[in-house]
Amino acid sequence: MKPTRSPETGSGALVGFLRSEPGTETVETHMSWVFLRADRVFKLKKQVSHPFLDFSTPAAREHACREELRLNARLAPQVYLGLMAAQWVDGAWQLRPESALDAAVPVTEWLVCMRRLPAERMLDRAIVSNAVDIEQVDALIAVLVDFYRTATRLQPDPAEYLGRLRHEQAVNREVLLHPRIGLPDAERALDALDSLIVRHEPLLRERLRQGCVVDGHGDLRPEHVCLLGRPVIIDCIEFNAALRQVDPFDELAYLAMECYRAGATWAGRRILRSCMKALASPPSTALLALYTAFRAMLRARLSLAHLLDAEPRTPQRWEPQARSYLACARRALARRSAISGATRRANP
Repeated sequence: MKPTRSPETGSGALVGFLRSEPGTETVETHMSWVFLRADRVFKLKKQVSHPFLDFSTPAAREHACREELRLNARLAPQVYLGLMAAQWVDGAWQLRPESALDAAVPVTEWLVCMRRLPAERMLDRAIVSNAVDIEQVDALIAVLVDFYRTATRLQPDPAEYLGRLRHEQAVNREVLLHPRIGLPDAERALDALDSLIVRHEPLLRERLRQGCVVDGHGDLRPEHVCLLGRPVIIDCIEFNAALRQVDPFDELAYLAMECYRAGATWAGRRILRSCMKALASPPSTALLALYTAFRAMLRARLSLAHLLDAEPRTPQRWEPQARSYLACARRALARRSAISGATRRANP
């Protein structure tokens, strides 16, 4: 075989090849193309650059693929199978596992190869179909407790850690009050969250001092949880280590909030309460409210930001989704206000 110059992957030639096999389902995200086949999934990183990631070079995309394998092995062993190489040989694309490469043929792109998981066992779909029971939730709790007990402990600089929080909240405000796409009724909730962040900065600093921050998952949502015999959790954030610097209870509050949105409040409460009993140094109720409100506000912003794309996909989806998350933020903030009022009455 004679290697020849491959066409630019950005032209869509590689994407066209990968989606051409009969039966392939294709999903496009901001950062990747995902190709679902009978028992395998291939993920191709897009040639994109954003403030929070840079996939603009082949080396950067390869590094992200390798990090995706390494990091997801923690919570999804035997799901992430390895890397596949896309190569242009004799005028045609070939897809080969890394272990079977011909060194004489250059690699045009690397892809992550995964075992395809049963869609009906993903937690978000299982909740919708009322197919989640206590035993499955308890099995997920066991996985989460094991993960956070053994996760790498981090000591981020307090100024940087809190600075990221304030920066994200500033971006939340910019997008949610954007003159073209924003939600003007979000301002009061944004103001309340600003106040909560300032008020609870000492609590956040104490969590850092106690060593409560770990290298976590970064995006712990029901659609990333598969309820196998031993549940697996996929799609951790691989492209930005700072976004994985989390208090475990920040992520757990996030998961509980998403279970509430999906229609399984009981599951979220069980996960949060069980983990608070099993893990060391559970936070105060006040801090849990802050974590929940902040995550909900961030998700509202990320939803609405789709409408800033030149050609947003499914544009009708994003404002209702943003409003749903905004309602979750208000709920958490109201809960915090109720807690504060009860505390003042008990301690006049």
